[in-house]
Amino acid sequence: MISVEKALKIILANSRELELEKVNILDARTRVIGEDIFATRNIPSPDNSAMDGYAVRHTDTKGISKKRPLQLQVVEEIPAGKIPQKKLRKGETSRIMTGAIIPPGADAVIRQEDTQKIGKVVEIYAAVKKGQDIRFSGEDVKKGELVISRGSIIGPAQIGMLASLGRTFVNVYRKPRVAIMATGNELVDIKSDPTPGKIVNSNSYALAAQVLECGGIPLVMGITKDNKSALQKKFRAALGADVIISSGGVSVGDYDLVKDVMAEMGNTMRFWQVAMRPGKPLAFGAIQGIPLFGLPGNPVSTMVSFEQFVRPYLLKMQGHKKIFRQTIKALSAQKIEKQAGVKHFIRAVVKKEKNQYIATITGDQGSGILKSMVVANALIILKDNENKINKGEKVTVQLLDDSLFKAESFQL
Repeated sequence: MISVEKALKIILANSRELELEKVNILDARTRVIGEDIFATRNIPSPDNSAMDGYAVRHTDTKGISKKRPLQLQVVEEIPAGKIPQKKLRKGETSRIMTGAIIPPGADAVIRQEDTQKIGKVVEIYAAVKKGQDIRFSGEDVKKGELVISRGSIIGPAQIGMLASLGRTFVNVYRKPRVAIMATGNELVDIKSDPTPGKIVNSNSYALAAQVLECGGIPLVMGITKDNKSALQKKFRAALGADVIISSGGVSVGDYDLVKDVMAEMGNTMRFWQVAMRPGKPLAFGAIQGIPLFGLPGNPVSTMVSFEQFVRPYLLKMQGHKKIFRQTIKALSAQKIEKQAGVKHFIRAVVKKEKNQYIATITGDQGSGILKSMVVANALIILKDNENKINKGEKVTVQLLDDSLFKAESFQL
């Protein structure tokens, strides 16, 4: 049996980044970009107006005020998208709209609010400085500039930038295909009405949802009975995936055959059993080069093991740099005692009360109590050498989602 830290180190050391694939920019959202993006043009391209108003020569407006207005001849109207046709001379102006190109001769824009149109002239009531309310060429992005670095996560702003540069496709890391199988004679399909002694296969669906959440493609392969030939057939069918996850069959019972089958199929076993609770009977290895996680069969053990080991592995495969859940400090709402020598992950609800985070256990911590995960938004992490936590003592908390911060935003 090895520590959580050593198990994670072994797992991540055996992770590899997947190859790149070209996708439409809208399909690239939340993906990791696999190339540096350099600007192919200035943005904006020509100098343009930052507002509706009048393009002027700033020298014409010197000394102008509400009491000493100036009348300029309007020689042209320039809407956005139109090329200016006339060069401004002394005493002239062009009506201009936001985003329209600055005409030759002009070097400033006076906002509409500081003017009044009177027939074919406009009366100006304020002086402007050179360059005022002009968006200059390359002000946002200069041609040749690095605008998105390889390894960045693509979000709406990055998609907008790609679009502004005319990029409809971009290279991102491929999503891992993850084969998911559940083992056990006691399991029945989700559509079945379980008879006494039978259990609905919830693990495959929970794992598929976890895979989707971290960007993978789940391949749900159904239920496999506890016999070697059935397991071998299912593992062979899963070899087309990038990662294989099985749940159940990795403990020490007479029908826990996954490790044996893995060995018979040329498995490279990296470790078996981790000093953690829940999730101790966990195996990691590879079958014919395809990484395999043999997760325990109890629902909570399966999900917690995925969070600690499979999730960071899959994120690393996709080029992510931040592969771990966020951790914070909180005060324990109750006294907690645990077994020494084993790292515990305790389901909890974390809330903010009076500018302090409070972590409350979700109830019975049995590894089969799935409801305790349903209501949890965090895991209290107690180290191997921690035996007791007193009420009000600080604990490390691993957040499972962003609900805590959404609640804080709502309160603001």
